[in-house]
Amino acid sequence: MSEDRPAFDGKDFVRHLSTAPGVYRMLDAQGNVLYIGKANALRNRVSNYFNQSPKSPRIQTMIAQIASMEVTVTRTEAEALILENELIKSLKPRYNVLLRDGKSYAYILLTDAEVPRVMSHRGPRSVKGQYYGPYPSGLAIRETLNLIQKLFKLRSCEDSVFRNRSRPCLQYQIGRCSAPCVDFIEPDEYAESVARARMLLEGRSDDLTADLSAQMQAASEALNFERAARLRDLIAAIRTVQARQYVDGRAADLDVLALAREQGAACVVLLAFRDGRNFGTRSFFPRIHGGESDGEILSAFIAQYYLEHNPPMEIVTAVEPDDRTVLEEALASVSGRKVRIRNTVRGERANYVEMTRRTAELALTAHVFSHSAQLQRVKDLQALLGLAETPNRIECFDISHTMGEATVASCVVFDRTGAVRQQYRRFNITGIEPGDDYAAMHQALTRRFRRAIEEGTPLPDVLLIDGGKGQIAQARDVLTELQVQNVTIVGVAKGPERKAGEETLILPDGTELQPGAASPGLQFVQQVRDEAHRFAITGHRGKRQKARNASALEGIDGVGPKRRSQMLKHFGGLQGLKAAGIEEIARVDGISDNLAERIYAALHGMDA
Repeated sequence: MSEDRPAFDGKDFVRHLSTAPGVYRMLDAQGNVLYIGKANALRNRVSNYFNQSPKSPRIQTMIAQIASMEVTVTRTEAEALILENELIKSLKPRYNVLLRDGKSYAYILLTDAEVPRVMSHRGPRSVKGQYYGPYPSGLAIRETLNLIQKLFKLRSCEDSVFRNRSRPCLQYQIGRCSAPCVDFIEPDEYAESVARARMLLEGRSDDLTADLSAQMQAASEALNFERAARLRDLIAAIRTVQARQYVDGRAADLDVLALAREQGAACVVLLAFRDGRNFGTRSFFPRIHGGESDGEILSAFIAQYYLEHNPPMEIVTAVEPDDRTVLEEALASVSGRKVRIRNTVRGERANYVEMTRRTAELALTAHVFSHSAQLQRVKDLQALLGLAETPNRIECFDISHTMGEATVASCVVFDRTGAVRQQYRRFNITGIEPGDDYAAMHQALTRRFRRAIEEGTPLPDVLLIDGGKGQIAQARDVLTELQVQNVTIVGVAKGPERKAGEETLILPDGTELQPGAASPGLQFVQQVRDEAHRFAITGHRGKRQKARNASALEGIDGVGPKRRSQMLKHFGGLQGLKAAGIEEIARVDGISDNLAERIYAALHGMDA
């Protein structure tokens, strides 16, 4: 590891990981994969490497070499298991146990014979046909084969047996084969069953059930109720089928690209398949200026990346890149072969796109909230505001209410490394004119800074106020009244049409700054402001709902907090209680007939 490269902060990396299942990869300073592992919950598994528990010399040596980590999110632990196997085979990490017995996961094979056969297959794909899978266990593939044979009655016998049958076998007798060997089924009808099985194995169960539903309706209208009943039962059975796994590399030459954007930053994740092998994902963080569309960012990435890397025959993207036709022509010219860019896909490719999109979101979140990225943004904010020192503590205040109802103020706290959630505070605002945001801000700031002075708790270096000159005036008045000094007040005014990246920063002397969406300092301000808004509106909604639920019941003799809670739970809320009659209210435990009458009268504005 080079001396100028910061040491990998595993605890910080874990802090922003998801608890979703997936696969993690440890890389050294040269980008070589050290280790690949799977996890049912990524955060829980990866955190084990960086806690204080004793570790073997092998693990300690491996951890000391980590320069970065990457993750790929999957839908299930079974998918993670299969993907881990694919990646270990492809990348051969130094610290993984590399199996050399030649075994691999099993697939379901639908042969290309004149009368197709459905079977389990493991090993080289020497038999012509369509391969579906892989499946994580023998049990999984047996259950799927059993279902296919019960639903569609496809043959499973060897070709030599099939050619020499003169009468149906036991499979026909128990309803698991339609006996095409002795012509008990018409070729067209058998082909239809094969097509249905193929749709199910490709994950197109919705298309299949829609087609079967149309056939069932037609059979019913034709008074063929026996066929309609068979189709009904078939549809019901198909709806119980679990989605199979989509992490294998049957697409021999394919790249999948997905884009995530957050707070002025972007992440492009690339999932690569070559020669039928899954090489996992790589994350890229292009620098953007905020005004670009998703299609423009992907177009620029494709043009720049594939000038240095030989493009595959097919590139699948989450959104259509700008100038797709021009890109295809340029990549074909570079590679000497046709290259196709697609963004409308189904089946397994759609699942690749979804998996890559989720991975991009996770990678971007980890990047945005990483210590190094946060510190750089705080330093840029220092330069933007002309501060002598880098701020250690930033606080932001926001006000939330609905037409003056249930007004709540929030205070969120950030330091150089990110949010300090245990120091967040909410203030329930009372005694002001409903809807007076200036008075609400004045009250919240007064309570916060007066308490800080009395208790000697830390004061912020930068105080962000969500609002314009009026809110800033309130903040300045409060700090002056309480004789608080050395706090830089900054107002955050929304831009035209509330578009992110066009905010104006207002200083107490009236100076207005418009740094633009590409400014790391403004991106940090947006992050803090959005967190304050989220925290305020969450508190406001809770307070408003509580008030609406409880206010109509308060003041009724004999109805305390416990009985209010019982009634609201019993009827699912205040609306359900209002819709109930006296007899229904009296059925709640602890509510007498007389009390039920008084509750009903109070809810409907009547005299009890």
